[in-house]
Amino acid sequence: MSDLTTIKVSKPLRERISAGAAEEGETVQKFLEQLMEGRERQKRLSSVAAAISGADEETLTSWRTETADWATVDADTDPTQ
Repeated sequence: MSDLTTIKVSKPLRERISAGAAEEGETVQKFLEQLMEGRERQKRLSSVAAAISGADEETLTSWRTETADWATVDADTDPTQ
């Protein structure tokens, strides 16, 4: 990791971050990466939820059909056999 930098945070926040990382058995960097990944995932899920809640019944029916079709796909099966 040659491309490192520092960020300014208060000492209490730094301690909370360090304690959280220690609880997870992770480095501070890995802990922060996981926090960011969780935040980004939550944003994606919120976007999907908003799209679904704003969709009309025809679109929802189409989505349900496609989702059901994909759920039947067996990733371990070669479709050419």
